[in-house]
Amino acid sequence: MSDQYHNEPMLEMYVFETSQLLEQLEQAIIASEKACGYSQEAINEIFRFMHTIKGSSAMMLFNDIGDIAHVIEDLFYFLREQKPNTVDYETLSDLVLEGVDFIKTEIIKIKNGDEANGKATLLSEKIKDFLSLLKAENGCETELKRSESAKNQQYYIAVEKKSSQLLKNIYKATVFFKEGCEMENIRAYTIIHSLVELTQELFYIPEDIAENDESIVWIRENGFQILLKTDRSYQEMHEFFMKTIFLKELTLLQLENDDEFERFRGLKPASSEQGEIKTPKDSAQLKSKNVLKETTSTSNQSMISVHVEKLDKLMDLVGEMVIAEAMVTQNPEIERLELENFQKAARQLHKITSELQDMVMSIRMVPLSTTFLKMHRIMRDMCKKLGKEVQLEVVGEETEVDKNIIEHISDPLMHLIRNAIDHGIEDGEIRVKKGKEKIGTVTLEAKNAGSDVLVIIKDDGKGLSREEILKKARENGLLEKNENEMTDKEVYALILLPGFSTKENVTEFSGRGVGMDVVAKNLSIVGGTVNVECIAGKGTTITLKIPLTLAIIDGMNIKVGHSRYTIPIIAIKESFRPKEGECFKDPDGREMIMVRGRCYPILRLHEHYNVYTDVQRFEEGILIMVEQDEKAFCLFADELLGQQQVVVKALPNYIKNTKEIKGLAGCTLLGDGSISLILDVGGLSKLHAM
Repeated sequence: MSDQYHNEPMLEMYVFETSQLLEQLEQAIIASEKACGYSQEAINEIFRFMHTIKGSSAMMLFNDIGDIAHVIEDLFYFLREQKPNTVDYETLSDLVLEGVDFIKTEIIKIKNGDEANGKATLLSEKIKDFLSLLKAENGCETELKRSESAKNQQYYIAVEKKSSQLLKNIYKATVFFKEGCEMENIRAYTIIHSLVELTQELFYIPEDIAENDESIVWIRENGFQILLKTDRSYQEMHEFFMKTIFLKELTLLQLENDDEFERFRGLKPASSEQGEIKTPKDSAQLKSKNVLKETTSTSNQSMISVHVEKLDKLMDLVGEMVIAEAMVTQNPEIERLELENFQKAARQLHKITSELQDMVMSIRMVPLSTTFLKMHRIMRDMCKKLGKEVQLEVVGEETEVDKNIIEHISDPLMHLIRNAIDHGIEDGEIRVKKGKEKIGTVTLEAKNAGSDVLVIIKDDGKGLSREEILKKARENGLLEKNENEMTDKEVYALILLPGFSTKENVTEFSGRGVGMDVVAKNLSIVGGTVNVECIAGKGTTITLKIPLTLAIIDGMNIKVGHSRYTIPIIAIKESFRPKEGECFKDPDGREMIMVRGRCYPILRLHEHYNVYTDVQRFEEGILIMVEQDEKAFCLFADELLGQQQVVVKALPNYIKNTKEIKGLAGCTLLGDGSISLILDVGGLSKLHAM
């Protein structure tokens, strides 16, 4: 992401708010499609969204974004004012979503520091043609009469055409923004920029909002004050100001005479201290019926927006504090001393550190609802493209995960939803012949499972074919064991392997092998796993298992020779020291142990990582039974060092780039300052588990 983008607060605010508006706009369109028409409320909402995007884009000089927003605004203005009887809502939705996609693409360019150079001329013409067709079909004139629309349609009135005779209404507005919204001066400038379309005569306090950041303090304490002349009615001006983003409180007064306005014409304030606007003393000067004050239900703002980079930095600092605490409380010199007061203080420090860590974790947690909502758009586009009828059911969207985790699962989810619709769900006629509902169903579900979150994508399509998967695996040389010994689960897992694809016909057995290895790879980056289950002819269920957070985990430290390793507690089933003769070798020469009637393979860590140790016999060391994805095996180590919260650090690039080390998820610092490698149980299980 471009540094220039982060160093421009005004640009950052524009990108953030425009992105939010686009998401809301997209959901409004999809909801209207499901309702088979646009309600008046939806039309008004989309009109407001486009009006805001148009104004802020013009202010930031992103003219192409402003132009496309303008023509869509014109379209919804016509729908709002004329309420036509005949509207092709399907084409309307297609055109608006095409405009949304254009703006999204330009926003990505802006975030990356590139020039927003996309041209929407053809799309603008398509929307204008559609609007002209709407007017013709509904018996409206090709152009709305200026005289009839001037009262309501702000963007059709050129500023230079206004005369002083038309500007007969005088208003004083005081705007207070919500606490924590930041950059109040820039938000005030946005209001003035939009007001320029309505009048040539206005004054505002503070005057230096664009140049002076200290004006923020004034606006927070006194509000942003505006005095203007316009031909608009009180109701229209009130609606204009109420569109202000992060508006907390508005006071709008209509003045009977222009004495005060003329005073400001002759004495324009040079600073906020010089130019406080006085409210008229004579209450008769006010139209009491036009005095309206909008305020929030509470005077205190309960939520604020914080940049995610600040949360990342806070998380890093908490991680360093956890390490520092361990270095103090586990210092070898301290452990040799009997210090009762120190132990009490250490326990209190650990309690506070744990609570602080939990609080920071909770702040970083965001619901999956935003990511799940995006899937409705994928569903809509795929159904139109393939001519299928599919409904999306969403369950548990309030489930929360770490902000960084969400960024890694969005693309895999999109891919799986596309696959489910394209290759899983059959055509309507085929479904009816099979005795199924004509409309297919894809269910997207999220739920908590201990320290993990399960995201389940389930469809009621045709499922996977075991025979076709094995055939393709044989052709690509991907079978590592006798196919007759493989369970259905192991067979279905083959589609997650790199190189498993069908080039000649992607629908040969539902096509799920295409790109599924990318899904597994993206999940592995955040320590997640993919599990595939299927009932032939009934449907497929794909479960993504992802950790709640990546930053700090509970781990068990173990010793192998002079090296230290950390195993995530969540993966450990039990640990024990075997008795002599309990371990044996199978016909393939693998070392095994039988526990409660079941055999488990043993992985000697000192051999796997080529570490020298004097502990070679199982009876002298310790076996730790671990499990991942229902695959269990035992790790052989010298001894357990104890449980500890550890901060996950990525392996240095020079190590990752030099050679591939399997079975490592990262590293951490221990209390004595030494480095411990964090084991990736999932990676080791692929090599040694049964």
